[in-house]
Amino acid sequence: TPAVVVDSHKAEFWGDIFSKVTPHPGVSVNTGGEIAWAFRKDSPKLKTLVNEFVQGHKKGTLSGNMVLKRYLKNNKWARNATSSEELKKFTQTLDIFKKYADQYGFDYLMTGALAYQESALDHSQRSKVGAVGIMQVLPTTAADKNVGIPDVENLESNIHAGTKYLRFIRNRYFNDPAINGLNQTLFAFASYNAGPAKVDRLRKEATEMGLNPNVWFNNVEVVAAKRIGRETVQYVSNIYKYYISYRLIFERSKAKEKAK
Repeated sequence: TPAVVVDSHKAEFWGDIFSKVTPHPGVSVNTGGEIAWAFRKDSPKLKTLVNEFVQGHKKGTLSGNMVLKRYLKNNKWARNATSSEELKKFTQTLDIFKKYADQYGFDYLMTGALAYQESALDHSQRSKVGAVGIMQVLPTTAADKNVGIPDVENLESNIHAGTKYLRFIRNRYFNDPAINGLNQTLFAFASYNAGPAKVDRLRKEATEMGLNPNVWFNNVEVVAAKRIGRETVQYVSNIYKYYISYRLIFERSKAKEKAK
């Protein structure tokens, strides 16, 4: 059986999400160790900054406890989209996602991944700010002239409205030949979460920082983490993770059918 040695808190975290991950706390290669920062020996300025940061953000501080609770004590932000139960929800809505992804020029696995991030594909979801359904669309957004899809309480209309709104964002803000298709979509996803005007400002700041304003991962997302926090960075990362998982599963399924 494949095995890997990891920190105990990581094993416990992923063991709660993936049923085939089985932590073995009784088998340890090291106990009583510490997690620490490592950097070049003669770096007094960096050492001072790191020590100040650790003092204000370590476990037991307000900031440290908030991060611990958000990412390790509560794992709702990370889900197993490929479990049989979760995949069943996706396959039940697959035809609708394909219909509107084809109409608006998206990969249906990508829009499905966004919906999974938004609602775990649960159309009964309602947010505190009034977002509705599987795509978590605000009725006011759906009613806007740039979308104009009524009755987002209806599942198909909800998927239609969310996908059309994504296309509007991509066309209005990121329709630039300097940005490849994948990054145009990733910027649209970030905008779906944080708002297109904010993402546009992040791209401008990325240029000022010497980063590539036309690439999300490891570039504009760095500015996003700095300016608006981890939420949007995690949001886009999760969607892409779910998309890759969907793609691998559907490619494997097609390969099996072809073999038959």
